[in-house]
Amino acid sequence: MTDRKYSVTSIGSRIDSFLRPTLHDGGFQVNYEIRDVETSDGDVETPDIMVQFSGPDVDLLLSNRAELLLALEHVTMEMLRMPSEDHSRISFDANDYRLLRIEELRLSAMTAAEKVKRTGVPFRFNPMNSRERRVIHLTLRNEQAVRSESAGSGPGRQVVVYPAGMASLPELPYTPPPRSSDSRGSDARGPRRPGGPPRDRGGPRSGPRR
Repeated sequence: MTDRKYSVTSIGSRIDSFLRPTLHDGGFQVNYEIRDVETSDGDVETPDIMVQFSGPDVDLLLSNRAELLLALEHVTMEMLRMPSEDHSRISFDANDYRLLRIEELRLSAMTAAEKVKRTGVPFRFNPMNSRERRVIHLTLRNEQAVRSESAGSGPGRQVVVYPAGMASLPELPYTPPPRSSDSRGSDARGPRRPGGPPRDRGGPRSGPRR
Protein backbone atom coordinates (compact mmCIF):
# COMPACT_ATOMS: atom_id res chain seq x y z
CA MET A 1 0.00 0.00 0.00
CA THR A 2 1.11 3.57 -0.59
CA ASP A 3 2.00 5.88 2.31
CA ARG A 4 -0.93 8.06 3.35
CA LYS A 5 -0.11 11.73 3.98
CA TYR A 6 -3.65 13.14 4.16
CA SER A 7 -6.90 11.76 5.54
CA VAL A 8 -10.50 12.81 6.15
CA THR A 9 -9.63 13.04 9.83
CA SER A 10 -6.77 15.49 9.22
CA ILE A 11 -8.21 17.79 6.53
CA GLY A 12 -11.78 16.68 5.77
CA SER A 13 -13.36 19.41 7.89
CA ARG A 14 -11.30 22.10 6.14
CA ILE A 15 -12.37 20.85 2.72
CA ASP A 16 -16.00 20.79 3.84
CA SER A 17 -15.88 24.28 5.36
CA PHE A 18 -14.51 25.61 2.06
CA LEU A 19 -16.74 23.73 -0.39
CA ARG A 20 -20.04 24.21 1.45
CA PRO A 21 -20.20 28.05 1.22
CA THR A 22 -18.52 28.08 -2.22
CA LEU A 23 -21.19 25.82 -3.73
CA HIS A 24 -23.96 27.59 -1.82
CA ASP A 25 -22.90 31.01 -3.08
CA GLY A 26 -22.63 29.63 -6.62
CA GLY A 27 -26.19 28.28 -6.48
CA PHE A 28 -25.18 24.69 -7.29
CA GLN A 29 -27.51 21.83 -6.43
CA VAL A 30 -24.92 19.17 -5.68
CA ASN A 31 -24.03 16.86 -2.84
CA TYR A 32 -20.53 15.62 -2.08
CA GLU A 33 -18.90 12.91 -0.05
CA ILE A 34 -15.37 13.25 1.30
CA ARG A 35 -13.76 9.85 1.88
CA ASP A 36 -10.43 8.16 2.36
CA VAL A 37 -9.20 6.06 -0.58
CA GLU A 38 -7.53 2.70 -0.27
CA THR A 39 -4.95 2.42 -3.06
CA SER A 40 -2.32 -0.06 -4.15
CA ASP A 41 1.14 0.47 -5.59
CA GLY A 42 -0.13 -0.68 -8.98
CA ASP A 43 -2.63 2.15 -9.38
CA VAL A 44 -1.82 4.94 -11.84
CA GLU A 45 -3.42 7.56 -9.61
CA THR A 46 -3.00 7.13 -5.86
CA PRO A 47 -5.03 9.82 -4.08
CA ASP A 48 -5.36 9.78 -0.31
CA ILE A 49 -8.75 11.52 -0.40
CA MET A 50 -11.62 11.48 -2.89
CA VAL A 51 -14.35 14.12 -3.05
CA GLN A 52 -17.24 12.52 -4.94
CA PHE A 53 -20.00 14.79 -6.30
CA SER A 54 -23.59 13.90 -7.17
CA GLY A 55 -26.87 15.70 -7.70
CA PRO A 56 -28.84 17.66 -10.32
CA ASP A 57 -26.02 20.06 -11.25
CA VAL A 58 -23.24 17.53 -11.75
CA ASP A 59 -23.53 18.13 -15.50
CA LEU A 60 -22.38 21.70 -14.93
CA LEU A 61 -19.26 20.48 -13.11
CA LEU A 62 -18.44 18.15 -16.01
CA SER A 63 -19.06 20.50 -18.94
CA ASN A 64 -16.06 21.60 -21.05
CA ARG A 65 -14.05 18.50 -20.10
CA ALA A 66 -14.82 18.93 -16.39
CA GLU A 67 -13.44 22.46 -16.35
CA LEU A 68 -15.39 23.53 -13.25
CA LEU A 69 -14.76 20.27 -11.38
CA LEU A 70 -11.01 20.61 -11.92
CA ALA A 71 -11.11 24.30 -11.00
CA LEU A 72 -12.83 23.46 -7.70
CA GLU A 73 -10.18 20.84 -7.06
CA HIS A 74 -7.39 23.30 -7.77
CA VAL A 75 -8.68 26.14 -5.59
CA THR A 76 -9.34 23.67 -2.76
CA MET A 77 -5.71 22.56 -2.86
CA GLU A 78 -4.63 26.22 -2.92
CA MET A 79 -6.79 26.84 0.14
CA LEU A 80 -5.10 23.90 1.87
CA ARG A 81 -1.68 25.28 0.80
CA MET A 82 -0.66 21.89 -0.52
CA PRO A 83 2.73 21.73 -2.27
CA SER A 84 2.54 20.93 -5.98
CA GLU A 85 4.08 17.48 -5.46
CA ASP A 86 1.06 16.56 -3.29
CA HIS A 87 -1.64 17.62 -5.76
CA SER A 88 -2.23 14.04 -6.89
CA ARG A 89 -3.18 13.08 -3.32
CA ILE A 90 -6.64 14.68 -3.56
CA SER A 91 -9.04 13.87 -6.37
CA PHE A 92 -12.44 15.39 -7.21
CA ASP A 93 -14.74 13.20 -9.30
CA ALA A 94 -18.32 12.83 -10.53
CA ASN A 95 -19.96 10.14 -12.66
CA ASP A 96 -16.58 8.32 -12.80
CA TYR A 97 -15.15 11.08 -15.01
CA ARG A 98 -11.63 10.64 -13.59
CA LEU A 99 -11.66 6.86 -13.99
CA LEU A 100 -12.86 7.12 -17.60
CA ARG A 101 -10.28 9.81 -18.38
CA ILE A 102 -7.44 7.72 -16.93
CA GLU A 103 -8.45 4.74 -19.05
CA GLU A 104 -8.60 7.00 -22.11
CA LEU A 105 -5.08 8.29 -21.38
CA ARG A 106 -3.70 4.80 -20.79
CA LEU A 107 -5.11 3.58 -24.09
CA SER A 108 -3.72 6.64 -25.87
CA ALA A 109 -0.29 6.05 -24.32
CA MET A 110 -0.16 2.42 -25.47
CA THR A 111 -1.38 3.35 -28.96
CA ALA A 112 1.29 6.07 -29.22
CA ALA A 113 3.98 3.64 -28.05
CA GLU A 114 3.03 1.10 -30.70
CA LYS A 115 3.09 3.79 -33.39
CA VAL A 116 6.57 4.96 -32.31
CA LYS A 117 7.84 1.37 -32.31
CA ARG A 118 6.46 0.80 -35.79
CA THR A 119 7.59 4.06 -37.42
CA GLY A 120 10.60 5.17 -35.36
CA VAL A 121 9.10 8.68 -35.32
CA PRO A 122 8.48 10.56 -32.03
CA PHE A 123 4.86 11.19 -31.05
CA ARG A 124 3.71 14.43 -29.40
CA PHE A 125 0.57 14.49 -27.28
CA ASN A 126 -1.54 17.62 -27.05
CA PRO A 127 -0.74 19.81 -24.01
CA MET A 128 -2.15 18.45 -20.76
CA ASN A 129 -1.89 19.11 -17.03
CA SER A 130 0.70 17.50 -14.77
CA ARG A 131 -1.62 14.78 -13.47
CA GLU A 132 -2.53 13.63 -16.96
CA ARG A 133 1.11 13.71 -18.06
CA ARG A 134 1.91 11.53 -15.06
CA VAL A 135 -0.61 8.92 -16.23
CA ILE A 136 1.14 8.76 -19.62
CA HIS A 137 4.58 8.42 -18.03
CA LEU A 138 3.47 5.72 -15.58
CA THR A 139 1.70 3.76 -18.30
CA LEU A 140 4.91 3.63 -20.36
CA ARG A 141 7.40 3.23 -17.51
CA ASN A 142 8.01 -0.47 -18.20
CA GLU A 143 8.28 -0.16 -21.98
CA GLN A 144 11.79 -1.07 -23.17
CA ALA A 145 11.58 0.15 -26.78
CA VAL A 146 10.26 3.66 -26.09
CA ARG A 147 10.66 6.42 -23.52
CA SER A 148 8.51 9.41 -22.60
CA GLU A 149 9.42 12.88 -21.40
CA SER A 150 7.62 16.16 -20.77
CA ALA A 151 8.50 19.14 -22.94
CA GLY A 152 7.45 22.78 -23.09
CA SER A 153 6.28 25.05 -20.31
CA GLY A 154 3.11 26.42 -18.79
CA PRO A 155 -0.15 25.51 -20.53
CA GLY A 156 1.81 24.19 -23.52
CA ARG A 157 3.62 21.45 -21.58
CA GLN A 158 3.12 18.09 -23.29
CA VAL A 159 4.40 14.52 -23.35
CA VAL A 160 6.64 13.31 -26.17
CA VAL A 161 7.17 9.58 -26.77
CA TYR A 162 10.53 8.68 -28.36
CA PRO A 163 12.23 5.51 -29.54
CA ALA A 164 14.37 4.46 -26.59
CA GLY A 165 17.71 5.47 -28.14
CA MET A 166 16.66 8.75 -29.78
CA ALA A 167 17.79 12.14 -28.48
CA SER A 168 15.19 14.74 -27.52
CA LEU A 169 13.87 17.04 -30.22
CA PRO A 170 14.03 20.85 -29.93
CA GLU A 171 11.01 22.23 -28.10
CA LEU A 172 8.31 23.84 -30.21
CA PRO A 173 6.73 27.19 -29.32
CA TYR A 174 3.27 26.89 -27.78
CA THR A 175 0.31 28.14 -29.81
CA PRO A 176 -2.96 28.35 -27.83
CA PRO A 177 -5.85 26.46 -29.46
CA PRO A 178 -8.61 28.59 -31.04
CA ARG A 179 -11.61 29.19 -28.82
CA SER A 180 -14.96 27.75 -29.82
CA SER A 181 -17.61 30.16 -31.03
CA ASP A 182 -19.78 28.83 -28.19
CA SER A 183 -17.71 29.53 -25.09
CA ARG A 184 -20.05 27.47 -22.93
CA GLY A 185 -19.39 24.26 -24.86
CA SER A 186 -20.30 20.75 -23.84
CA ASP A 187 -19.00 17.22 -23.81
CA ALA A 188 -20.49 13.75 -23.76
CA ARG A 189 -20.58 13.60 -19.97
CA GLY A 190 -21.74 17.06 -19.09
CA PRO A 191 -23.60 19.38 -21.47
CA ARG A 192 -24.40 22.78 -20.04
CA ARG A 193 -28.06 23.63 -19.85
CA PRO A 194 -29.14 26.60 -21.97
CA GLY A 195 -29.76 29.89 -20.25
CA GLY A 196 -26.40 30.61 -18.58
CA PRO A 197 -25.57 30.01 -14.91
CA PRO A 198 -27.85 28.01 -12.63
CA ARG A 199 -30.85 29.84 -11.26
CA ASP A 200 -31.79 30.17 -7.63
CA ARG A 201 -34.27 27.34 -7.12
CA GLY A 202 -35.02 27.70 -3.45
CA GLY A 203 -31.50 27.16 -2.13
CA PRO A 204 -28.81 24.67 -3.03
CA ARG A 205 -28.42 21.32 -1.40
CA SER A 206 -24.71 21.21 -0.86
CA GLY A 207 -22.86 19.32 1.79
CA PRO A 208 -21.39 15.92 2.57
CA ARG A 209 -23.59 12.84 2.36
CA ARG A 210 -24.21 11.23 5.66
